[in-house]
Amino acid sequence: MIEINALNKTYGQRTILKDINLKIPKGKLISLIGPNGAGKSTLLAIIARLEKANRGTVTIDGKEIMRYTLTDFSTKLGFLKQHNNFELKLRVTELIAFGRFPHSHGRLQDTDFEIIDQTIEQMNLSSIRNAFIDEISGGERQRVFLAMVMVQDTDYILLDEPLNNLDMRHAVEIMQVARRLVNEYNKTVIMVVHDINFAANYADVIIGMKGGEISFMDTAHIMMREDILQTLFDIEFKVMRDDTHIICNYYNL
Repeated sequence: MIEINALNKTYGQRTILKDINLKIPKGKLISLIGPNGAGKSTLLAIIARLEKANRGTVTIDGKEIMRYTLTDFSTKLGFLKQHNNFELKLRVTELIAFGRFPHSHGRLQDTDFEIIDQTIEQMNLSSIRNAFIDEISGGERQRVFLAMVMVQDTDYILLDEPLNNLDMRHAVEIMQVARRLVNEYNKTVIMVVHDINFAANYADVIIGMKGGEISFMDTAHIMMREDILQTLFDIEFKVMRDDTHIICNYYNL
């Protein structure tokens, strides 16, 4: 479980996160939704130790995050940033292999190569595994970076807008992969998602943020209500649902 207590983050006079208190359950797919500037990405970055809070604590499985050694933390939590720039001339397989470093420390064994090969196949990257990173599309690059996080094999996986630059088919594939990581491997996946229909139909728990605060947190079935969504995004919604699907229309009301 990830526990966040009285977390605050400011940049100068600007408050980014204000008194965040959360208990994020283990073994679930959690989606963070909310308008731009709500603090979603900053919250993930603090959990991942890439940003420092001005006040408050974050604990993972009962241990404050800064008390983990870097190696132990890297085997506990993986993070895919929103923007990834990589200048080195590397092939797809070589970049993905970097995700095994916390386990192999640069000395890849047969087990590492097996995990890398399985993930490449799972992410439908076999056809480009020997291509150079700067020669593939933005969507393909996004899937390669996600594969690198997956081979890290951590209990917690944080994804900051992983659907960026992806067409509909590949976005669905990413969400299906995230769902399998939870269902089949008991991972905890926390992701920032702007397309609320993906959140509605794949997430176990949805956290709604606005103005640097937690506005709502509940199951997708509860969260996908017109009044809640209108409060979060300041636009009108029409929510349609059947036994298995939830569709949130905000395009042409």
